Amino acid sequence: MITFKAIGALLDYPTAEVQQALGEIGQALAEERALGASDLAALRSFIDRYAAGDLLELQEYWVGHFDRSKRLALHLYEHSHGESRDRGQAMVNLALCYRMHGLELAASEMPDYLPLFLEFLSQVPEKVARHHLADAAPILEALRIRLAERDSPHADLLEALVSLSARPADEILVEEILAGEPEDPKDLDELDREWAEEAVDFAPGAALKSCDQAGDHYRAGA
Repeated sequence: MITFKAIGALLDYPTAEVQQALGEIGQALAEERALGASDLAALRSFIDRYAAGDLLELQEYWVGHFDRSKRLALHLYEHSHGESRDRGQAMVNLALCYRMHGLELAASEMPDYLPLFLEFLSQVPEKVARHHLADAAPILEALRIRLAERDSPHADLLEALVSLSARPADEILVEEILAGEPEDPKDLDELDREWAEEAVDFAPGAALKSCDQAGDHYRAGA
């Protein structure tokens, strides 16, 4: 479904290339008709704001929300695994799942980055994509709530994603994620220290039960 890739492009760091392609993105969303009328209208409003915005201001807003706040991080495992040791293995499993479907990652790419995850979903059969999205739905819903509390237009993108999942977000898991909301760093130096990642081994020999089970690693407390 091109809708997944389109929403991922809107969620990602703003660029001139995406800003110039907003007309095509909006047309693709409308033609595929994967979203309901209310979600399409909300995304059209988001696209119009993106198109009319000053690129530097859009980038500054994005960095302030998604780069400088762990509470709003677009890395899925930041919300479900935090600093636990399980996070590294979950990353390995997800990266191998991508490879099984022909999506190779660059050395600097983290597999749990939401726009990248959505690109992966756009390349697999719709039923499989909705299954993986449903496993991530509690994280997406918690992130939507946090963005809505801050009156961020990006909340509409998360709401559209949750509506595309194979099943509603588990309310108990959503509450667990929100209850474990991390404290944001006090300054950029502290942020750099907290975002420092241990090396993750993405070698083919890493354990992976099956790609169909990889979605279980999105669940809070998995």
